[in-house]
Amino acid sequence: MKNRLILASGSEIRAEMLHRAGVKFDVMSPMVDEASIKESLMAEGAKPHDIADALAEYKSRKVSMKNPDAFVIGADQILACDRVVYDKAENQDALIQQLKTLRGQVHRLYTAAVIYQGGEPQWRFVKQAKLTMRNFSDKYLLQYVERNWPEISYCVGGYQLENEGARLFHRVEGDYFTVLGLPLIEVLGYLTERGILEQ
Repeated sequence: MKNRLILASGSEIRAEMLHRAGVKFDVMSPMVDEASIKESLMAEGAKPHDIADALAEYKSRKVSMKNPDAFVIGADQILACDRVVYDKAENQDALIQQLKTLRGQVHRLYTAAVIYQGGEPQWRFVKQAKLTMRNFSDKYLLQYVERNWPEISYCVGGYQLENEGARLFHRVEGDYFTVLGLPLIEVLGYLTERGILEQ
């Protein structure tokens, strides 16, 4: 199919954003060892911005190699606070500890998208959002995690801004779509310029 589009991500929210924007695409989740890639990049002193970009590229490239005719969107997101890069929590206790550390603090989300075609990168973009968590109580934190698990286990930071996670914040500075995990406006702009979406 001409101008076939593939989202190289298993993220339901990324797929939903594209669907709501009226984009037709297929979904293929790449089997990528994100933890090893991230660990290697951090050992080399890579910045969160570059780690997000690299992870998005790995995903996009892997799917593109098997689908050279298609435009493949790879995306990833990194959360950093005080030079510490956070991963998705493995269980409720780990998430509670993570949110206690982030409570009352400012952290940043780096959201990257890389588009491949024919096994070659065509476009890339990284955007950041700055989020300030409110000083919520331990009681509310425990109730929040219990109420929203396991849905929030799939989110870096353990929150969904489009749901109850919004209550964890005092301030959010940056693009809403960036917080959700895809720089949607910029992706749509590129796809339109390339003629994949209608002008």
